[in-house]
Amino acid sequence: MPLEPKPADLPRIPGALKLYKVASVITGVMLLLLCAEMIAKYAFGYELELGGPNGFLAMVPNDTVTAVNLSTGILIAHGWFYVLYLFSDFHLWSLMRWSFPRFILIALGGVVPTLSFFVEAKIAKEVTVYLAARESVNPDASVKA
Repeated sequence: MPLEPKPADLPRIPGALKLYKVASVITGVMLLLLCAEMIAKYAFGYELELGGPNGFLAMVPNDTVTAVNLSTGILIAHGWFYVLYLFSDFHLWSLMRWSFPRFILIALGGVVPTLSFFVEAKIAKEVTVYLAARESVNPDASVKA
């Protein structure tokens, strides 16, 4: 039998859902940028340079970046946004009291390209429906979504 969220945690769920939705979109976009950067680097031999002698934004051959290496910046940014994504995943997962395999499935959204968009839509819909059903049963305990 699946566990239900604790009544005291219900007001915190909409905020956790909002953080999760934002983090999943940012992580998904960063992952797509990272994939494009990796293809450019390893398949075509180019890196992205910001503010160098070739202009504001330029593709330069590997290991010839003289200014800001935007390819490395994308890699680092995705890593940190993935940490935020995992935090938001854990926060929502713990409030909703879901099973551990579900946490792992949601966490995979940040490492499998485009998966975060599909998982986010499914999770957001499920949590929204749960909160709406909960509110319709007990209108006095209104929770803002």
